[in-house]
Amino acid sequence: MTPAVAAILDGMPEPRDLHRVTADGTTWILAGPTALFSYPEADAGMRNVAVVTLRQLGYPGQAVADLMGLSECYVATLRGRAAREGTAGVVRQPGARRKLTEASWAGARSWRAAGLADAEIARRLGVHQSTVLRRLGPRDAQEELPRPGPEAAPGPEAAPGPGAGVVRAGGAGLARPAAGGNCSPDGDAPAGAAGPRVAAGSFYSRYAGAMLLHAFASRVNAGAILAAAGDRDGVRFADVALLSATSTCFALGAATLEQFKHLTGACAGPLAGLAVLPGLRTLRPRLAAIADASDPLALQAMFATAMLAADPVTSGVYYAGGHFVPYAGAKPVGKGWNNKRGRAGRGHADTHVTAHDGRAVCFVTGEPSGLTVTLPLALAELKRAAPAGAAIMLGFDRGGACPQVFTHCREQDVDWVTYRRAPLAVPARLPVLTTITIGGKQRQVAWAEEMVQVKDYGDARQITLFEHGQVALQILTSDTGACPAEILSWLKSRWREENFLKYASDNYGTGKICDYIAGIEANTKVIDNPARKTANAAVRHAEKTLAAAREDMAVMLADPAIPAAAKNAKLIPAAAKTISSAERALATARAARDKIPAKLPASVIDPQARRALLRTGRRGLQMILRLFAHNAEHWLSNHLNAYLRDDREYRAITRQTIIRGLAGVITYTPAAITVELQQPDEPRIARALALLLDEINATPPSLPGDSRPITCTLAGQHPVSI
Repeated sequence: MTPAVAAILDGMPEPRDLHRVTADGTTWILAGPTALFSYPEADAGMRNVAVVTLRQLGYPGQAVADLMGLSECYVATLRGRAAREGTAGVVRQPGARRKLTEASWAGARSWRAAGLADAEIARRLGVHQSTVLRRLGPRDAQEELPRPGPEAAPGPEAAPGPGAGVVRAGGAGLARPAAGGNCSPDGDAPAGAAGPRVAAGSFYSRYAGAMLLHAFASRVNAGAILAAAGDRDGVRFADVALLSATSTCFALGAATLEQFKHLTGACAGPLAGLAVLPGLRTLRPRLAAIADASDPLALQAMFATAMLAADPVTSGVYYAGGHFVPYAGAKPVGKGWNNKRGRAGRGHADTHVTAHDGRAVCFVTGEPSGLTVTLPLALAELKRAAPAGAAIMLGFDRGGACPQVFTHCREQDVDWVTYRRAPLAVPARLPVLTTITIGGKQRQVAWAEEMVQVKDYGDARQITLFEHGQVALQILTSDTGACPAEILSWLKSRWREENFLKYASDNYGTGKICDYIAGIEANTKVIDNPARKTANAAVRHAEKTLAAAREDMAVMLADPAIPAAAKNAKLIPAAAKTISSAERALATARAARDKIPAKLPASVIDPQARRALLRTGRRGLQMILRLFAHNAEHWLSNHLNAYLRDDREYRAITRQTIIRGLAGVITYTPAAITVELQQPDEPRIARALALLLDEINATPPSLPGDSRPITCTLAGQHPVSI
């Protein structure tokens, strides 16, 4: 290090002292009074050298970018080039780029065939990645699956048997098919995959842990639900397998169909019995055709019934909550309140009903509206799915605590429970101290109970919870016989529904727009009539005029400075005339207002009013597939936690470590399916997973639409004999 640089580093000024001065075509970079660089203003190479040197001296990237008028990303790019290539990386030679010969592109094709990424090929050739894509074409383009027939059925040539050669790869004893098998080591699609269904063969999958989701799918008979949606227009595709693969991809974290292309098709397809996951050119039109031909209400009813039949809600407690889905397109979509942004926005709203343990049961999709509008539809679905005569209690947050909702629940013979909105009422009784047991630990709870009157509803039970001698919260419910501590636990579980709305949207894309194509029709929604508002304004103005005239007369009569003779002769008759005129104007305004309806269809008020209706069938089908993935992960994580005992992280461990992070080999034979999973790195997770596999193998699951039993083992272990 030179003495000059050492002196600069010893007393390096703050980033705010770094500044640039340009004079007479020369740019100076100064740190306080010290000049660091001087170069011609048009010399981009010297500027880049200065940028890299300033970063090496320790100045922050944002400060250097602001100083030079560059983006922080470009500053980081220059620094990376300097680290890799030295001065040549930041000082580019002027002039046109050389044209690549056919020999260069032939070499590029061989690099791609060897598995080299397009980004690396572009770097070697010195061109942009888009140039490589344009010249060599799309990589691993997925064509539409062919029509199956006798000639396309998987045979020995298309699907090697379980005896196909395997090589060891990654993990303790994890088998990976050799290049001649159904899945090449790079994850490319097999050249001989002819049909959508797999009869036999071994497949390496980096997502093999997702095969455990079929334990829940078999429990709820997902094959029957998916079969009701597919196979409507002939047996061109294995619709059930396609729908199962789509739901599994949602479980792998692909929130939209567009994100499916980031999954390895040859590793995701075998999870649902397909040799390879179809590409977007196949998935999009086929899923759209299935959705358009299906009955969304019937599918939702089958889904809700299956969820409750597999694991009945013994407590009878369910939670209802709304979820706003924003829309950024150009269609005339209605507006609603976006809680995430704290303002109104365009979109549509979903009302979800979840079970006491956090499972999704049913949902309603429509234009943004309050719970008073959507609850009757959601409650009707829930009552159809629940066993006949089963007791139902609905839980709401403060947003749903309104008399109209309570009244509808009473009319449907359904109990309800919610928080009381502020301001809280003053308790009429003294608190009672009760000892309860939660999680094996005892704690004392102070509460007071009384009956109160809810406006526009009637009698309701109010429970006041005390903490540190102060009122913490108040609960309103129609259930007059349940234990107060049990009711408190029900409302505490209300957060499971909030967590469902949050994490299902983050992890399974329930808040994504499924289809931007919408039908445009006349907006017949009943809205406030602007003419009525104008008439109301005229009535208010007439009332104010009349009040002012009466007030003026009163002031005049009370004024002692005005002689009585003047009042009687002129002022009182004039004031009375003014008041009479104001009264007639008010009567006329009220009569005119009463003739104007308060609400009218939007199309009557404005003939040009239009609204966009998104395709209900597509939204309904995708939501069912997403909720299948959510509930399967929910079931699997609860059963894993029975052995793991990690209440804080068991959901994340199940989702990230097992479902999305555990590789393995899936072997199909004509009689059975076996899955050999990689051992998790953490011993406690490996032990818990081994016990969970023993539990699942005791009643072997199967793929939707496939009767072959699935047996799962960890690498190095033997399956449990059934």
